[in-house]
Amino acid sequence: MKRFPFFIACLFASVLLSAQPVDVQTPGALDTLPTGDKFTRIVLFEDHTWKYLDLGKPVFDHDVLYEGWETSSIHAFKDVPLEDLPAETTLVLADSLCGFCCPLSDKVRSRYSFRRTREHRGTDIALSTGDSIRSAFDGVVRVRETSRYTGGYGNLLVIRHPNGLETYYGHLSRFLVDTGEIVKAGEVIGLGGNTGRSTGAHLHFETRYKGKAFDPERIIDFENGKLRDSLFVLKKHYFSIYSRFGQTDEESLAASQRIVHTVRSGDTLGALAVKYGTTVRQICSWNSISSSTTLRIGRRLIVR
Repeated sequence: MKRFPFFIACLFASVLLSAQPVDVQTPGALDTLPTGDKFTRIVLFEDHTWKYLDLGKPVFDHDVLYEGWETSSIHAFKDVPLEDLPAETTLVLADSLCGFCCPLSDKVRSRYSFRRTREHRGTDIALSTGDSIRSAFDGVVRVRETSRYTGGYGNLLVIRHPNGLETYYGHLSRFLVDTGEIVKAGEVIGLGGNTGRSTGAHLHFETRYKGKAFDPERIIDFENGKLRDSLFVLKKHYFSIYSRFGQTDEESLAASQRIVHTVRSGDTLGALAVKYGTTVRQICSWNSISSSTTLRIGRRLIVR
């Protein structure tokens, strides 16, 4: 244990000890001081000594963590086609070395799904602007980018995790970490907001593997703030925008094989039903529309 300058120790003692009883048998800790490393602090003791406190800096396999690393592009692994991914990938989400913390525990406002003419590849969680957003797992910040460069995401953080997953945190009002910074599960990385394409303050949260998104609710119960399981078997058909939590594997596989038609001038539900060998009722059911719905050019419909 190292000696700390006497006058500084006395200063802390005069402020802190006046409000607390002291055990004369064992030197107590007076305070902690930051260092240049957020994972290390200095502890000051009553007997004018001090020592370093190791807060446990995560250690990663760099070859795995930094595979396909790219800080100027929101999505990594653009050169990896879906066909090249294995049918199943087993991911350890949390263990004795790597913990978990729900980024934000609140009501789910919008789920992983297809929205009219675009894909919503994440989960939206309700919040108030300024609420703390936490890293789901240990990792390294790969992307920190503002609304100007992210489009609908608004102010965005992307964190790469040692199991190959990446988590996305969109619509932030403020960043509290920087690109390349190591973070621990539960560390506050930003504040929630309403930036980008957003109709109200919320967190847009995504989970991706090799650049491919899947439903975050498959691994996280946001409303109860819990990880569903410490081990997750990620199946290729989960990457479909039509595959979501709550489906059986058979339903997910069938959903991933759906055929989607982009509406063109002159298209009618009856004509599409004949073309794809189905019925108007079935098309309406798949797309949550009625037989009288106006088909706008450019809208995408599930037709098989």
